[in-house]
Amino acid sequence: MFNMSLYSRGDRIFVIVNMVLIGLFAISTLYPFIYIAALSLSSGFEARAGNVVLTPVEFTIEAYKYVLSDSQFWISYKNTFIYTIGGTLMSLAFIIPGAYALSRPQLYGRRFWNLTVAFTMWFNAGLIPFFLNMRDLGLLDSYFGIIIGFAVNGFNVILLRNFFESVPKSFEEAARMDGANEFQVLWKVYVPLSKPAIATVALFCIVSRWNGFFWAMVLLQDEDKIPLQVFLRHTIATLSDDQEFGTTLIDAAYSFETVSGAIIVCSIIPVLIVYPFIQKYFEKGILLGGVKE
Repeated sequence: MFNMSLYSRGDRIFVIVNMVLIGLFAISTLYPFIYIAALSLSSGFEARAGNVVLTPVEFTIEAYKYVLSDSQFWISYKNTFIYTIGGTLMSLAFIIPGAYALSRPQLYGRRFWNLTVAFTMWFNAGLIPFFLNMRDLGLLDSYFGIIIGFAVNGFNVILLRNFFESVPKSFEEAARMDGANEFQVLWKVYVPLSKPAIATVALFCIVSRWNGFFWAMVLLQDEDKIPLQVFLRHTIATLSDDQEFGTTLIDAAYSFETVSGAIIVCSIIPVLIVYPFIQKYFEKGILLGGVKE
């Protein structure tokens, strides 16, 4: 707790204003999650009428029963885990060695390679060339295409490279005196010392993969391979055109809104579970990357 008596009048006003603004920002950030959760637990009639604001109205779990009884939902859920876990492991397999190589002062053309990686953060070939490239490589409509096609992100490489550069050289020198080669220096010195940065990069990869929508929608045609986000879009589009479903909504305890809300809530639960275990590394991983020895 702050001891406000230690602050001048101007400082107290500044602290109070900051706390109020941060509180309002936190509320504005949390409200969409609270609203979606309340919507998914409300009756279809109240959701369509726009009566849900903060808490469920006419509490019911019918929307969840409808969603969880759909076998395609579970297939899409499984696919999302495959893309997230496989994609994150694939990303780390490329990013860690790549960042380590770029952090080496003895790398030939180091400045050029660093500029090349940084260039990809602002410019890319475009949507159509990327799609044509994936098609020509035979990566359309496949698990491997989604996993390998988005394995490397320039920002993550630069972030981890900066952290590697901040590791004290004395650790590397000690390892080399014991006869360690480059691979041993990386896996036995840099990786253990860089857990906060690696956890931060892994978190970025997990969130990006879990929320992946556009390219999964474009590259995947087989419904048995689509992730959860694409399934949500297909569900909304299908139910909107399904006149039989629309007729049943007259007497049903769920609606388009509550079903969509239930899918969204189910899709964010794993991220909410994993994030607290990684979050403690987040700030440390970001800040230490900019500290030089």
